[in-house]
Amino acid sequence: MLASSIAQTVSKAVATQLAKKFSTSSVVSRHVAVMGASGGIGQPLSLLLKNSPLVTQLSLYDIVHTPGVAADLSHIESKAKVQGFVGADQLETSLKGAEVVVVPAGVPRKPGMTRDDLFNTNASIVATISQACAKVCPSAMVCIISNPVNSTVPIASEVYRKVGADASRIFGVTTLDIVRANTFIAELKGLDPATVNCPVIGGHAGVTIIPLTSQCSPAVTFPDEQLKALTVRIQDAGTEVVKAKAGAGSATLSMAYAGARFAISVIKALNGEQGIVECSFVRSDITEAKYFSTPILFGKNGIEKNLGLGKLTEFESKLVQEALPELKGSIKKGEDFVAAMK
Repeated sequence: MLASSIAQTVSKAVATQLAKKFSTSSVVSRHVAVMGASGGIGQPLSLLLKNSPLVTQLSLYDIVHTPGVAADLSHIESKAKVQGFVGADQLETSLKGAEVVVVPAGVPRKPGMTRDDLFNTNASIVATISQACAKVCPSAMVCIISNPVNSTVPIASEVYRKVGADASRIFGVTTLDIVRANTFIAELKGLDPATVNCPVIGGHAGVTIIPLTSQCSPAVTFPDEQLKALTVRIQDAGTEVVKAKAGAGSATLSMAYAGARFAISVIKALNGEQGIVECSFVRSDITEAKYFSTPILFGKNGIEKNLGLGKLTEFESKLVQEALPELKGSIKKGEDFVAAMK
């Protein structure tokens, strides 16, 4: 009896802490769809969203296993109603009424693979989901997690443009880079990671990932060599996880956390909460690249203001210039994919 009582107390304490992490004082709730909900990212992401008091309806879509995932999550004592949809025939139905669509669908990276190696498979998946979103819920906020984000966001945007839909609510989720930067900086400086906020701009792959330690809050400084090593670690952190999992997958749990953080921020902004800022890979004219991740002030209609690059150090400016060729190539690859679609 004592063990059972302790277990129940711990369970409720964990649930309370998670609720606080992803909650807000707003009473408005939202309908969220997770596309790829049965996968390594999709399941823990759906769990976090199910636990959020901001979510009233959670629609889970995948090509396999979704009814089981939905049944499992539906037993959790939070208010979100969960429904599972499976297979191509139910894709459009899964999106009906969705106000926020989160897209982790696709294959994960394995050792030796780059994000570009995922392109051929994931490009088609994102294009198909984007076509359905443009048709069924064209006003929804679409949060793209599927890699390579530097190409999949342009794919989704071009699909929307092809059918005359508004592509301004399509966002590349680069939040994991910020989460990693915050964590690594906190480790080096002996800080509480929850108190650290380091913007990360550019893209979401290798050298296109540009942490702005000069704009970190609280303010931090590093010797040149340590800063270079920190930057490389943030850029290569995904590979660090792939290697550590030894072929068993890529970053799923941390990505699910980051995806939930981004989605909850979007919902808070939709609900009218002020001052919601997240970095996101979006179409912009901030640089010569058509898409670029920068801090975004979110509002009820999506992007309220692109906060841009801010004041960069010489080191950070050099990183931007080094990133642009690869970034532009990845963007063009995505655009060309949609141009070639029948």
